[in-house]
Amino acid sequence: MMPTTVSIMGSTGSIGTQAIDVIDATSASRVDPAGDQARRFVVDSLGANRSADTLIAQATRLRPRTVVIGDPSLEATVRDALPSGIEVRSGTAAFGEVAARADVVVNGVVGFAGLGVTIEALGAGKRLALANKESLIAAGPVVAPLRRTPGAELIPVDSEHCAIHQCLAGSVAAVDVAAHGDAGPQQRGVRSIVLTASGGPFRGRGREELRGVTVADALAHPTWSMGPKITVDSSTLMNKGLEVIEAHELFGVEYDNIEVVVHPGSIVHSMATFTDGATLAQLSLPDMRLPITYALHWPRRGATPFGAIDFSQPLDLHFEPPDRDVFRCLDLAFAAGRAGATAPAFLSAANEVNVDAFLTGRIGWWQIGEANDSALQHWGGEAAVSVEDVLEADRRGREVANRLLLRQ
Repeated sequence: MMPTTVSIMGSTGSIGTQAIDVIDATSASRVDPAGDQARRFVVDSLGANRSADTLIAQATRLRPRTVVIGDPSLEATVRDALPSGIEVRSGTAAFGEVAARADVVVNGVVGFAGLGVTIEALGAGKRLALANKESLIAAGPVVAPLRRTPGAELIPVDSEHCAIHQCLAGSVAAVDVAAHGDAGPQQRGVRSIVLTASGGPFRGRGREELRGVTVADALAHPTWSMGPKITVDSSTLMNKGLEVIEAHELFGVEYDNIEVVVHPGSIVHSMATFTDGATLAQLSLPDMRLPITYALHWPRRGATPFGAIDFSQPLDLHFEPPDRDVFRCLDLAFAAGRAGATAPAFLSAANEVNVDAFLTGRIGWWQIGEANDSALQHWGGEAAVSVEDVLEADRRGREVANRLLLRQ
């Protein structure tokens, strides 16, 4: 069996390092679940923005064909430290150009620097293991046509969306379209999808209890270990709202047919209900290596049981509705998604500004939702036809959010 080449952009971050863990684990396995020779993966390229030391260590061990450092000022440092024969390039534009040469592209790049990776990979007809949120939340209308490129597959590397992908793949009619998004939900027999949320650190608290919470309180996530921005988004349920937008773009399900439920146990990662009344759910312990494994091996299964559940132990399968009055960011994301065009890009950008304002002590936690609401009211209805439209919406969202903060 010929090895599958893999590009890992954002290799020094959480997704990238865990993708390398998965590849190492796969290399240690000799037989796949079907009893055949295990699939082999070869790292073709690695890319990071500024973490030069970690990138150098990864490249020295894995010996990829090419390494990309996003910050051009670090190119010489990286080149001088690596063995001869490894090509070194710099600049965020090189992420996509280099990544698209591999069979599978893991996009773990944070921010709009990852959009080029998505565009280049799908445009080249490659399988994209997507963890970059901007690609679909902000640029969904731009990315959608590229998913129809012959050979292109988009497999989400995110616990909730990977779960939905697996649930849809459990329906014969959904196997082909789950990765391409080119069929309506009724064609797949899908009635609705349910995204689960842990509820974050403030589940069950009322308005008055939340007015005095601190940054440390917001960063104390009960389940996942994440960066500060996404952890705060989890505490406001903005992260779940943005995932609703992603789910709409990924699977073509209308917003009225996307539900969010709070599931503190984080065992059920999401569900799909079909037109015959059956609901399929994907269960596992929280471990991001599972969706990464799924994306790398699709449509087959990997041999290493990341996140496997011990069913001899008790499981918490409790579900409850989110408090939408308290966690108002959830409905703001639904509103932006329904508005479409550049509204999601505008809201996502404004939210980044407002979360930073909370993290730096300029506003309270409760004010994040209020500030996002005020910002979204200033969205001008601009279309999302090109990448430039999306970037302008992002710039405008940040500008409006910053201006409104100065008035407080």
